[in-house]
Formats: sequence, structure tokens, C-alpha cells
Amino acid sequence: MSEISSSSSMAAARLAETYAEAEQALLSRWPETRLDPTLERIQALSRLLGDPQHAYPVIHLTGTNGKTSTSRMIDALVRGLGLRTGRFTSPHVESMAERIAVDGQPLSEEQFLASFNEVARYLDLVDRSAENLSGHPLSFFETMVAMAYSTFADAPVDVAVVEVGMGGAWDATNVADGQVAAVLPISVDHARYLGDRPEDIAVEKAGIIKPGAFVVVAQQSPEVAEVVLERAAEVGTTVAREGFEYGVAHRVPAVGGQMLRLQGIRGLYDEVFLPLHGAHQAQNAATALAAVEAFTGPEPMDPEVVREAFGEVTSPARLEVVRRSPTIVLDAAHNPHGAAATAEALQDSFTFSPLIGVVGVMSDKDYEGVLAAFEPVLAAIVCTQNSTDRALDAEVLAEVARGIFGPDRVYVDRMLEDAIDRAAGLAEAGGVFGEAIGSGGVLVTGSVITAGQARTMLTRREGRR
Repeated sequence: MSEISSSSSMAAARLAETYAEAEQALLSRWPETRLDPTLERIQALSRLLGDPQHAYPVIHLTGTNGKTSTSRMIDALVRGLGLRTGRFTSPHVESMAERIAVDGQPLSEEQFLASFNEVARYLDLVDRSAENLSGHPLSFFETMVAMAYSTFADAPVDVAVVEVGMGGAWDATNVADGQVAAVLPISVDHARYLGDRPEDIAVEKAGIIKPGAFVVVAQQSPEVAEVVLERAAEVGTTVAREGFEYGVAHRVPAVGGQMLRLQGIRGLYDEVFLPLHGAHQAQNAATALAAVEAFTGPEPMDPEVVREAFGEVTSPARLEVVRRSPTIVLDAAHNPHGAAATAEALQDSFTFSPLIGVVGVMSDKDYEGVLAAFEPVLAAIVCTQNSTDRALDAEVLAEVARGIFGPDRVYVDRMLEDAIDRAAGLAEAGGVFGEAIGSGGVLVTGSVITAGQARTMLTRREGRR
């Protein structure tokens, strides 16, 4: 990295005066949907900030699906122990500030602005140096990671719960060394950057496993498990595997969630109510519990602390009910693996008749696989699109959907608000698909952005009532 004085960087620094300006400055950078496999830029920025990521222990999470929900569960469990937490997750559902939380609360717009300006003082310095190495300046995601790590050091926090953005080894979050690494289920996503075979993707994701760490591994295919365990053995870690050292001992769907018995790596925890739906969330809970047990040491956790922590967990846009009459459920499923888990959870926890899907996807995703996973549980589908440039055109999605659902079950409304209104009408009408009147529901899904925009829209509507 070429040497440029700190004073010249300070002179060139462009600080934001409002939250909106900070957002725009971040969005103008290299997008997070691209991956440049190097840690050089984030390492350079971290050094200028005093390597804040080394000021606290880190619980680091990777995997294809379930990272955000599991991060929120770990956060709640650690706070239940009386420790102050920092949490970094991505992408956000509604507000960019959601990505960075301290003590369970997202940064306010004022705090986010201050965090951005703390890092912005050094961006030009790294940008000018990085251009000689990689050809482009710091990315949106790299800058957000630096903001999070700096915020956590300033707070200060007792532990940071950090979700990777994409992959693992080359992910910007990996400048931190996780004391505990949690590997959630790995399947195909971001194939352009990570590969089109789960075992190839696992090589990249296993890169967060550092020497001497404790590794918690959720259920994986044999090929993926082999890659992860080889990495763990290579760097000399302790491993706990779902289905062996920990797991879900028993689960029963309940009103508003599910009742669980969880086998941790230190003890058995009974009568745990989790206010989230689906077997996949129960498995996420088991992994979260194991990760916190690994962090805290050899003794079991207080069962009452575990129950209270899980009882307060929320995970926006993860089978989240946001409206009644008809019931509207939001879910961020955006790949076939996630869609299959959501479809199973819908059958497990809800009795909608009919269930109408509102689906808007990104053009770079396996949307045909997503549609196929949802087809058995949706009576009809309304194809739509969110407001981003990456969104797949609604008519293109509908053409694919007709080949899976048949033409009589497919509707199109480009505007998300119109699509939700149409779906609500179909759900309330009853009889259209041979179902009873008044028992229908709507599922809005296909991408985090689609679910987030629907959440903002529906929350605004409820506020006007």
C-alpha cells in the first residue's frame, strides 16, 4: 500500500451532514453484490482505525441461509448473560442502520451518521492507495464493516456477533478472528462468485474458521461437512456438530411460534418457547445456543436465561405476520433452499386456505428453483417486482411461473402495492380455488428487498388506520 499522510486524508475527507447523505455516499460505492477476492482494502482501513475488530471477542457466522435469525438469537442469549453486544448483519430489511446494532438496538440515524463520519475521514486515503492494487476503491460493504467494528469498539461491547456478507475467507468481516465460528447450512447461492457446487462454496465459507476457535456446524450434506471438518482439523479447532454434539431434541408448533427442547453442548434445555415459525428456526436456535455455550465455557447456561432470551427473539421478514384479515406473512426467502424451508414451515405452522403468493425476485437468483419450491403450497401467485435495478421484470417471472403453476394460477402486477392488494382480494374471496371463505392468507416473498419494501408499505398503511 502506498504511503499517503493522514493529514492529507483528513483534508480530502468528505463528511456527511445528514443520514440521507451518509446513505447516498455508501450507495455510491462499489456495490455489495460484487465480490473482489482480497482483504487488502479492509485491512488498510482497519489499520487506520486502530484495528477495532481486535478490541472484543467475536462470534462469527457463515452459511447460505439462517445467518441473520441465528445472529439475533445469539445476541439475545449473550445479552441475557448481562454482556453488552454488538451485532452486524446484512442485508437490511428496511433501513441501512439496521445492519449495526448495540445491545440489541439498531443504531439511530444520528448514531449511524456519526459512525459513517468516523470512517469517512480515512476513505480517500485507502481509495487512492487501493486503486494501485485492485483497480477500485473501498466497497459499500467494506465501509459498512469498518463502521460496525469501529462502533463496537467505541461502545464498547463485550462481544460482537458478526454475520458474513458473502462467502467467508475473502469476506470483509474476516479481518476479525472469531473465537467461535458458526457454520449454518450451506447450499448454492451467489454461484457467479462462490461456485455452483455446495462443496466448492464450503471451501470459501470455511475460511472464517481460525486457529484455536470453537466451531459449531449445523447439519450439512456429506460433501460440505467433509470440507468444513477438514478445515477445522487443519487449523486445530474444537468442533460441535448438529445431530451429534447438539441439536433439537423435540419441537411442537405452538400459537405464535413453537415449543422446543434443545440439546446443547453443555446441557439440556426444556420448555423453550421460540416466537418464530418452522423447523429451520428451531435448528437455528440449537446452533445459536451451542455457539453461546461454546463462548461461555464448560458449564451449562441457566435454563431460565435461555428461556427468557429465546422468548424475546424477533426476526423481521422471516415468516413475520404483519397484518390480519387477511393474514399477510413476509418472508425473505430468495434461493431454493430458503424457499423450501419456508414452504415446509407454512405447512407446519399455518392453515391458510387459500394461500396466495406475492413474489418478486432478483434477476441474478435461481428464481425458477424458488418458484418450484413454493408451488406445492401456493394456490396462486402474483408476480411483481421491487424497485431496485436488479429486480427481475414481473412479466419475465410470470412466464417462468406459468410453466410451473399453469396459466390459470398466475397473475401479474408490476407494482408491489397493487400485487399485495390483488393477492389480498384473492385470499379473502374464497371459493376461487375451491377453498372456504375467510381463511386465506398472503405470502410476500422472493427477496429481502421485496419483503422489506412490503413491510414498509404495510406498516405505513397500519399507521394510518
